[in-house]
Amino acid sequence: MEITRVDPADRAAVEAYVAVRNAVSAADAPWLHPMTESSAVGDLRYGWDGEPDTAYLGVEDGVPVAAGTLSTTEYDNLHLAWFGPKVHPDHRRRGLGSAMLEALLAEARSRGRSTFGADAWDDAGFAAFAEHHGFEAASRAVNRRQVLADVDPDVVRRQHDEALPAASDYDLVRRAGRTPDHELEALAEMAAAINDAPTDDLDIEDEVFTADRMRRYEQAQEGRGYRLYRVLARHRATGELAGHSVVVVEADRPTIGDQHDTSVVAGHRGHRLGLLLKADMYLWLREVEPQLETIDTWNAESNDHMIGVNELLGYQVLGRAVEYQRKD
Repeated sequence: MEITRVDPADRAAVEAYVAVRNAVSAADAPWLHPMTESSAVGDLRYGWDGEPDTAYLGVEDGVPVAAGTLSTTEYDNLHLAWFGPKVHPDHRRRGLGSAMLEALLAEARSRGRSTFGADAWDDAGFAAFAEHHGFEAASRAVNRRQVLADVDPDVVRRQHDEALPAASDYDLVRRAGRTPDHELEALAEMAAAINDAPTDDLDIEDEVFTADRMRRYEQAQEGRGYRLYRVLARHRATGELAGHSVVVVEADRPTIGDQHDTSVVAGHRGHRLGLLLKADMYLWLREVEPQLETIDTWNAESNDHMIGVNELLGYQVLGRAVEYQRKD
C-alpha cells in the first residue's frame, strides 16, 4: 500500500479520501452524517482552531483502501498526538490498518510526540486491534443527537423558565458570529472551564486558552463554512462571563448542527446555568435556523451532569466510543 499525504487542493485525492471515510462510517456508524468534499477541505485547511489535521490516503493497485488522520497542537499537550486510522470495509484484515498506524506513529515521533491516542467505536474488533498495538482503553465517550422534530418546544421553554429563578443574578447574551476584540481575553478565561470536564485515565494536560486561540477558533469555523452561535451567561454584579454554550450550523447543509463547548466556571456553578444556556440555545435556533433538524454532541460517559442536561433536552444515544492511549 502506498501512503501519501492528502493535499486539500488536490480534488482527486480529497474525493478518494472522502469516499474511504464515508464507506467506513456506513459500515461502522451509519447514523453519522456523510463527510462531504467541502467539509473535508475545511478540516484540512482550518481544523478546529487554526491547526488542521494532517490526512493520509492509502492506495493499493490504484484503489483507495485506507485513510488516516494525525492531530497535534502547539497550544498545549506537546507530548500528545491523536490518530485516526481507517480501512475501507472491503479491504480489512489484511494488515492495512497496521500499516497506516505505523505511518502515523512515525510522523508523530518526527514531531517530537511520545504519547499517542486513538478512538474507535466500542467494538470487540477495534478493541483487539488496539490491544495488539499496545493501546489501552483510557476513557469512554458517547455520541448523542437531538432531533429537533422530536423535541417539544413547550417542554424546553418550561425547563428554561423553571431554571431562571436560580440564575437571577445572571444575564444571558446571544451572539452570532465573532466575539468583539475587547471581550476575547475574558472569553478565553471563561472557556478554560471546559478543563473541569472528566478526562478519566487519559494522559492529557489542561488546554491553554488565549485571546488569539479564541479568535482563531472563530475564524476556523467560518472558514469551514459554519455559522457560529454562542449563548453566554454574564454575572450581573461583576460583569464576569460565567459560562457559555456554542453550536455551529453547516452552511452547505443547514439542517445539520453540532454542539461544541458547553461549560460553566466553577465559581458560578449551582445556578442551573448549564441547562439554561442549552435550553436558550435551542429556543434561539428555532427562531434563526428554522430548517435545522439535528444537533450532535459528545460527552465523556462519566460526565453525569452534562449527560443529565442533554437527556432533559431530548438528546438520544447514537453510539459509544473508546479512547485509547499508549506511550513510547
